[in-house]
Amino acid sequence: MSRDAAPAEEPAFAPAGFDALPPPAMARKAEDVGVAKATMATASLFALAVLAGAFIALGALFATTAMAGGGELPYGVQRLLGGVTFSLGLILVVVAGAELFTGNNLVVMAWASGRVATGRLLAGWAVVYAGNFVGAVATAALVYAGRQHEFGGGAVGEQALAIAEAKLGLGFVQAVALGALCNALVCLAVWLTYSARTTTDRILAVVPPIAAFVAAGFEHSVANMYFIPFALLVERDAAFAADDGPGWGAFLLDNLLPVTIGNVLGGAVMVGAVYWFVYLRPARVPGR
Repeated sequence: MSRDAAPAEEPAFAPAGFDALPPPAMARKAEDVGVAKATMATASLFALAVLAGAFIALGALFATTAMAGGGELPYGVQRLLGGVTFSLGLILVVVAGAELFTGNNLVVMAWASGRVATGRLLAGWAVVYAGNFVGAVATAALVYAGRQHEFGGGAVGEQALAIAEAKLGLGFVQAVALGALCNALVCLAVWLTYSARTTTDRILAVVPPIAAFVAAGFEHSVANMYFIPFALLVERDAAFAADDGPGWGAFLLDNLLPVTIGNVLGGAVMVGAVYWFVYLRPARVPGR
């Protein structure tokens, strides 16, 4: 072939490029995604939210099983193991497609730009939160029906009870703070996926922030919709019966409420609002 010959034509299906999107483009994509989420049909939004609750529950199940019987491991190593395995939940959400309340806090970017009305924003959050609750609690009931808590000579059930006990022992302000820190990392994980070009990119972007929040002991409202109800079910088993402890009321008011407040602060304010301010706020006209 002559050195002066024209190069072969690129195939029509060749991708435009594999470079990760830069932050300004990520912000515009986050805004567009927020509009799409806010305008989705309610039935579809709820169904995808149920899936997300189940996906996060599966990640929580994976983490509980991985940490079971690991008392001989150093605290940090055991927590890191739980965090890496828990990442399954958000990987399923962002790759398989589902609507997660904590990640949907980034819809605030589209709201701040005036592309989503306040009522639609709050209604969408309410639908997704309810769907996440249904999916997570239903998964907890199904896992309990499968007697999975008896595996490992009961080590899984004991681990589940220990996790729930620690979560229900948090003070209100402490739970808000841990919830804020958690969803800052979760929304950063989602934010990083907006730069991704491939499925591999998305998975690699998700694991470090999610592993970090679990290892550090931060609080995720949707994960707690699985962890604590599952433990409350396990307590009904005669082999795991414990003294009367906190019940559903304590779960809803003393844990889920403050953690949810913290999650909104961490996701909508600490991540969404900040990136909107940096990349999407209207430019100021000089002299005005």
